[in-house]
Amino acid sequence: MKKFLILAVVVGFIASCGVPKTVIQSKKVIKGTWTLSNISYSDSGSFNTVLLNDVSKECFENSAWRFVPNNNSGIYSINDVACATGDRNFIFTIQELDADTGYYDFLLKPTDAKGKSETNAGFRLRLTQLSDSNMQWEQTVNAGESPVTISMNFDKTIE
Repeated sequence: MKKFLILAVVVGFIASCGVPKTVIQSKKVIKGTWTLSNISYSDSGSFNTVLLNDVSKECFENSAWRFVPNNNSGIYSINDVACATGDRNFIFTIQELDADTGYYDFLLKPTDAKGKSETNAGFRLRLTQLSDSNMQWEQTVNAGESPVTISMNFDKTIE
């Protein structure tokens, strides 16, 4: 009986540490290719932003993103010829934020082609919408004395 109780406690502990079912489902939905179709701000005005320490909002719009959830990696491609074009590698993690709202923390870290990061710095975004055809990330940043929310809207590419 004592062995059974210990086994039950161990199994319960392992199950409680597992990846939430909603995160697993989100990884299935995010898999594939997406287009970053639109970037908007919560406030009106002119903002000179560099997203993900890479390029401007204008360069990111219409960029192609590929997510490979089985190894939490991906590539995004900047296609605008007026920008520094090319592929950028990243790793990502989806972490459950609030089961009541369904929002998640989306962690993205730029890397090289081998998955190594030069600075080990990443970005925390909120995954506020995810369906089979649309995804939205939000990031709140300070613009002067007031916070501004940047919304990044993605459309799934039919393959």
